[in-house]
Amino acid sequence: MDHASYASPFSWRYGSPRLRELFSEITRRRLWRNVWVALAQAQCREGLVSAQEVADLARHVDSIDLDAALAIEREIHHDLMAEIRVFASQATIGGGKLHLGATSMDIEDTVETYRLRMALAHVGKELRSLLDAFGSRIDQYADTVCMAFTHLQPAEPTTLGYRFAMWAQDLLIDDAALRFAFDNLTTKGLRGAVGTAASYEQLCHGKSADFEAHVLDVFGLTSRDIATQTYPRKLDYLMLSSLAGLGASLSKFAADIRILSSPPFGELAEPFGKSQVGSSAMPFKRNPILCERIDSLARLLVGYADVAWQNAATNYLERTLDDSANRRTILPEALLCADELITLARKVVDGMRIDERRIAHNLSTYGPFSGTESVMMEAVRAGGNRQDLHEKLRDIAMEAYAALSKGQENPLAQLLVDDAMIAGYLDPADIRHLLDPSGHIGTAPLRARALAKRIAQTPEFPEQKHVSLAHVPSTPRT
Repeated sequence: MDHASYASPFSWRYGSPRLRELFSEITRRRLWRNVWVALAQAQCREGLVSAQEVADLARHVDSIDLDAALAIEREIHHDLMAEIRVFASQATIGGGKLHLGATSMDIEDTVETYRLRMALAHVGKELRSLLDAFGSRIDQYADTVCMAFTHLQPAEPTTLGYRFAMWAQDLLIDDAALRFAFDNLTTKGLRGAVGTAASYEQLCHGKSADFEAHVLDVFGLTSRDIATQTYPRKLDYLMLSSLAGLGASLSKFAADIRILSSPPFGELAEPFGKSQVGSSAMPFKRNPILCERIDSLARLLVGYADVAWQNAATNYLERTLDDSANRRTILPEALLCADELITLARKVVDGMRIDERRIAHNLSTYGPFSGTESVMMEAVRAGGNRQDLHEKLRDIAMEAYAALSKGQENPLAQLLVDDAMIAGYLDPADIRHLLDPSGHIGTAPLRARALAKRIAQTPEFPEQKHVSLAHVPSTPRT
């Protein structure tokens, strides 16, 4: 890594080495060469390329000379043509047949689709692993009662497992969206300059579909009925918007952890290393840096998706080139970003610090308020007026909240027992029982465990056929 000049953080700080290698320039050019060899193999069957020429091309698949190619590109301003010239100069027997009948995007879109599907399969597999981690937490804490908050104010009790299930359910939606994007991520195929396959038809007299089928089979890809010079750029938007949705889910999860780790809550916190420094100025700080990083990086994904939307919307007629430069950034970085987000979230889930004492304290402080609804319903059942009781309970609750704000213990139960209207309908023991928050969680444990079971039954994410970059068969079928 050359740190003497600018490099994207995704080239060294964020994302997995596996994806960085996949999106490297060396890998890109090796894959281009794989496509050219596969095309030559298909053309060999029609007598357009000899077996000797194909074998020569195959022998030089790994002979990438990036410096030579970049030198040529500086002169001709076309990266793929520069690579053709270098490849042809190395494969002196078969080089003269390189790229026969093809246009640049036949090669580039095949490689790009392959790399996107490989990367998306990796992200999907990592997401599946993250969901399993959530499933374990759901089962572990399905019955642990805690306070739920609406409008960032104490509401009613829930369970910690149910809250984990809330986060996991969003990720299950994302998992389905990513699977849909993966299934629909098809390439252009070998269709030539405007998608009509005219050049191939001329070469092979009506057998262009056979050329295309062979090349796509090598890469494990499929194409659509209609293509122009490129595959539909709408597919980039489909994938990036799905990744943006994943970012939104993980951003909410991280933001919730940040809230719950703040001292007024103190219930959950991300892992904090023994030697970790929270602040250069304040030695006592325990900042939630993992969750903050998730929230920071996730914002990029919606920006990438917006650019992909514009590319799809303004790809005029059969093709314009104003998407090319930004796609070099948005496609790999969106997948690297998603990969990093999942990795960070997994660290948070696996190492999460859960303070059950604080959970119990917050529940005992604010949980009884949720019981006022039960008190109201039972008092109405005993003959009371619902509207009068609602107003009375509101007054008593506000008085209890005022006491809490002064640092006093929650006096709600005693205030209700001492009130003549309430006591006229309910026994004091029944009032205290109705205020017990542990009995006001409804179906939360049941639903949480059901979601954990659904996660366990979710199949593995689909895999993309892998093309070996170290070897391409050198003996074509005849």
